[in-house]
Amino acid sequence: MKFDELDIPEAVLKGIKAAGFSECTPVQAATLPDALKGIDVAAQSQTGTGKTAAFLIAIFSRMLERQSAKPGLSPRCLVIAPTRELVSQIHAEALILGQFADLKIIPVFGGMDYNKQRTALKQGADMVIGTPGRLIDYLKQEIYSLKKTEFLVIDEADRMFDMGFIKDLRFLLRRMSPYTKRQSMLFSATLSYRVMELCYEYMNLPEKVSITPEQITVKKVRQELYHVGMSEKPGLLLGILRNEGAARVLIFANMKVTAERLERLLKANGIKAAAITGDIPQMKRTEILSLFKAGNLPVLVASDVASRGLHIDGVTHVINYDLPQDSEDYVHRIGRTARAGAEGKAISFACEQYVYALEDIEKYIKEKIPVVPVEDRLVVKDYKHPSSLPHSKKRVYPSSGQPSKRTSGERPQRRRGGSTGSNKSRRQN
Repeated sequence: MKFDELDIPEAVLKGIKAAGFSECTPVQAATLPDALKGIDVAAQSQTGTGKTAAFLIAIFSRMLERQSAKPGLSPRCLVIAPTRELVSQIHAEALILGQFADLKIIPVFGGMDYNKQRTALKQGADMVIGTPGRLIDYLKQEIYSLKKTEFLVIDEADRMFDMGFIKDLRFLLRRMSPYTKRQSMLFSATLSYRVMELCYEYMNLPEKVSITPEQITVKKVRQELYHVGMSEKPGLLLGILRNEGAARVLIFANMKVTAERLERLLKANGIKAAAITGDIPQMKRTEILSLFKAGNLPVLVASDVASRGLHIDGVTHVINYDLPQDSEDYVHRIGRTARAGAEGKAISFACEQYVYALEDIEKYIKEKIPVVPVEDRLVVKDYKHPSSLPHSKKRVYPSSGQPSKRTSGERPQRRRGGSTGSNKSRRQN
């Protein structure tokens, strides 16, 4: 199906052409006909299949058809996403697709100028894209309202549950216009019982769409697995980077401290690299991602904060330095390569600490990951060890002298039964 076969306004078609799109992806072909008619949609689709463009095209088209007065206290559309990176990605794509539609689009998330975002919201917007925490912060201050919002999008709904944001999400939804007076769309990698419960509670008889190929991982991703000891991993990583001749590499680690250690290791051995984790300032994260996207930074090390929402063209290799402990995270990680029809390679290390996750991953993706033997020639043994961090940069632990317990290296997961009202935690979103 081509976009010009659908009932899409000329201004939006021009944006689609500027984005380089001509034919619908399967999820776009399945959702757009209903969404353009104002029908609620709950869609399941694997990562990197064009979900973002699907809901943006539908909403921009509907906005232009239903002309409204100057943006007021309630934005016409609210898009809720779980991470800063995903909000930034949606905003960037919205600016391209909506550039001829004369719509005011505002991103709202933590780590950026608080008062600047506050002022922009006060002045009104056609579309607000944000993380739950910062959205609630401004809503409680009555900077904006949701009572007259016409369109709602919940993106990565399953991730909202995983990250403990479900109470925050419900807080926002309870303050919106009734579901019969708005169009709602929900997108998720899985339409689990929990996600469908949201649909029944806050959507108006949504049309359920499921685009689930037999092969869950992207077909053009060539997967490899190395069984390797913990002590061998640094040398093997350096050997692979030297032998693969990779132009743009994304390396995933399970913990923040591991990502930081890998950044120092790579730099010590002459490889230009940077790490993004959950606690570095947003301006710094944005700068690092811009360098990586522009090709000025060949290697990016990330914890799982970056496994969803990043759409970076030309990622040739994804390396799982640590096997993820969640099977779905494996799919999201390797989905950062082989995007938009390109080919890519995903290399995973199975060490004694994380190998237990392998069986569940292979069961989930319904295939065995090809095992490659670790040859001596591939392991660099004479590499330079990074120096320790200066004392001033080391993490200061609580007075008990013990590190706080965290499994992912990111900011602590909020308890699902916890309060919705901590402004301090909100501003981290």
